[in-house]
Amino acid sequence: MQKLMGLVRRCVEDYQMISPGERVAVGVSGGKDSLVLLQLLAGLRQYSDFELEAITIDMGLGMDYSGVQTFCDSLQVPYTVVNTQIAPIIFEHRKEKNPCSMCAKMRRGALNQAILERGIHKIALGHHYDDAVETFLMSLIYEGRISCFQPVTDLDRTGVIQIRPMLYIHEKTVDNFAVRMGLPVVENRCPVDKTTKREEIKRLVFDLSNTYPDLKERIFGAMQRLPLPEWEPKGRYKRPKDTEE
Repeated sequence: MQKLMGLVRRCVEDYQMISPGERVAVGVSGGKDSLVLLQLLAGLRQYSDFELEAITIDMGLGMDYSGVQTFCDSLQVPYTVVNTQIAPIIFEHRKEKNPCSMCAKMRRGALNQAILERGIHKIALGHHYDDAVETFLMSLIYEGRISCFQPVTDLDRTGVIQIRPMLYIHEKTVDNFAVRMGLPVVENRCPVDKTTKREEIKRLVFDLSNTYPDLKERIFGAMQRLPLPEWEPKGRYKRPKDTEE
């Protein structure tokens, strides 16, 4: 717990993600990544002066978030579930052949609206180290662009700022932590789960890493040295090791 909180704290400081006295919302899907982020930020409050809330966008897939509510209560974090019909619109009414892009836009829109209604302008998302590497490769391979999401994204039109405090933590570390802590992970009922282009890239990275063990670290380091927009850390940076702790 302390080690992962330290990595989050360093990421927050390197990219100046949270200011004293701010109210920050965590976008909680019910998956392991967002639940781990919520627990780590909740713990970080004892060292930093900020307020925390959790918000879930219910896609209309019949998922049960009662365990997440209990978890938030234990952390003393206010929790809100926003009910939507995003999934039925995409899969039943529009019958989208490539639903992920539209789904992401609709979820972001609903999430931004939800936090603004609560007077919050900063949302923390559960993207981790591996997500950054995979997104970079997806842009390169599928779009022919050198691009990735930013550690801090200022959405000027909405007044919302997105932050990603877990960029220094590897996916398998997140997985192991979620299991050890017994976090109430909600089963993903998305019809296209595990069949997306991201899954293809994930398998590609896994295969290449068997031959080039430092592949992810080199890509992540290159992203900071280029640097991509807003990826150059402002604090002291030490690459996280790919461990199973």
